[in-house]
Amino acid sequence: MGAGASMNVDDALKKVEEIRSSNPGNRCAKYLDKAWYDKLSDEDKLVFQRCVKTGIENPDSGLGCYAMSPKDYDTFAEFFDKVIQDYHNGTAESRHETDWDISKKGPDGDGILDVTKLGLDTLSMRVRVGRNLEGFNLPGMMDKAERIKFEKALVPAFDKLKEKYGGKINSMSPDWGDGVENPNKISDEEYKALVDAHVMFKDMAADKYLASAGISSDWPYGRGCWQSDDKECIVWFGEEDQLRIMSMKKGTCLNEVFNKLKDLLDTFEAIDGIKFAKSEKYGYVTSCPSNLGTGMRASVHVKVPNLTKDGTDAKAKEICKPLALSVRGTGGEHTPIGADGTIDVSPQARLFIKESEIVQKLYDGIKDLMAAEKAAA
Repeated sequence: MGAGASMNVDDALKKVEEIRSSNPGNRCAKYLDKAWYDKLSDEDKLVFQRCVKTGIENPDSGLGCYAMSPKDYDTFAEFFDKVIQDYHNGTAESRHETDWDISKKGPDGDGILDVTKLGLDTLSMRVRVGRNLEGFNLPGMMDKAERIKFEKALVPAFDKLKEKYGGKINSMSPDWGDGVENPNKISDEEYKALVDAHVMFKDMAADKYLASAGISSDWPYGRGCWQSDDKECIVWFGEEDQLRIMSMKKGTCLNEVFNKLKDLLDTFEAIDGIKFAKSEKYGYVTSCPSNLGTGMRASVHVKVPNLTKDGTDAKAKEICKPLALSVRGTGGEHTPIGADGTIDVSPQARLFIKESEIVQKLYDGIKDLMAAEKAAA
């Protein structure tokens, strides 16, 4: 099944059976059916092996699978549908609907989601989406040549963004192949400074899940970011998804970062030859099934000293779970909370939820969380 060069299919399937017992939360092992796999063509078997390689090599995976191309969600629907419905609480009839209209959202139905109405001051706000382009393999299947081709295809879109927002492209690619110089290459020192400033992502080779999936291969070709002059807009390219498009700022109105993100996306898609990959059933296509649909994560940093007085986010997570909110540290997943009790809060849902509903859920969640914080005083 492809869980390493020396492992044959029989060995891999045997390991899948072991994982089902030892790690029942691994959805790759849970839904990988040998009888169905045996019916695949030889070509499809090779691709599917790459899709599930990470779940077999890493038994502690929650999903344990990545798509290798946008069409995989259709080609291997019998497997992916079960994983997706399980993770996203969907059914066979579930369909994703895209809707960015927030004009009637907010407490007054006027499209304004201002947290000062909840008794809060300026917050760190961020909204990001994952996107991939039609006509390219997803990052796990890309080779070096395709990563370079993809990066070069982005240049017209970045030029358009620079017209509106300024900024520059910071590329890690040593070259553009065949001795062609990369005009946007930055030095190792510049890259480190961007990582330290949380503008750029780290070398993905350290992530065992991404490494198994082939997503971190060919580093650093096809990797980099664009950042606007005002530092409020960032586009990563070459990470888990081909694009991670972000809008962030310190302020009080969630609709400001939401609307700016929509403008960034519209600017991208207005460029000839740039079209985001979509599924009729699952909305925007992403490498990991967990991000399908909106591909969106909308978050704020909120200070909750009463809920975190034990120095952990355990109580905050207990409060947020029934609100369908995720809690992270201030530096992202698996990082500590702020010394002043600051946590990162975001709605959990990505799929079978509209973009406009996510930003409303974040606002409503902040309201309920602050009520719990006040009660814990």
